[in-house]
Amino acid sequence: MAAKLQKGIDLLEELRGDGPAATYGDVVTYCARIFLRRGEEVTRDHELISRYGSRLNTTQIDGVELVKHTTKLGRRQPIAGIEKSLYGMRKNAYREILVAPHLAYGEKGVPGLIPANALLKIKLWVEDIRPAT
Repeated sequence: MAAKLQKGIDLLEELRGDGPAATYGDVVTYCARIFLRRGEEVTRDHELISRYGSRLNTTQIDGVELVKHTTKLGRRQPIAGIEKSLYGMRKNAYREILVAPHLAYGEKGVPGLIPANALLKIKLWVEDIRPAT
């Protein structure tokens, strides 16, 4: 049975990592792979990498090249399910989560990629956390 991070986010798996936990205002560098509930991956990192190549900061995880994303917690830059799951994570941490539609792409979805009201399985890896300044 999955643990709850908060309403709408189920924690399926976690590796704790080290150092202080990410809090409001911290700058977090992370990678994410996003899947539909049945397992189809919808992350578009491979398309971004082929289009923009060396202009992107990337890393290899589980044999897949992923784009490193950086966000300041509290600015609502990634989808809510990702941002809310980054809180409390530590450097070198990993979480696999299920995110309810209202914390992802909701009733609109992403045409041609994510259906409306899709429950998403997301794998998150935190590479670095810089404290709020």
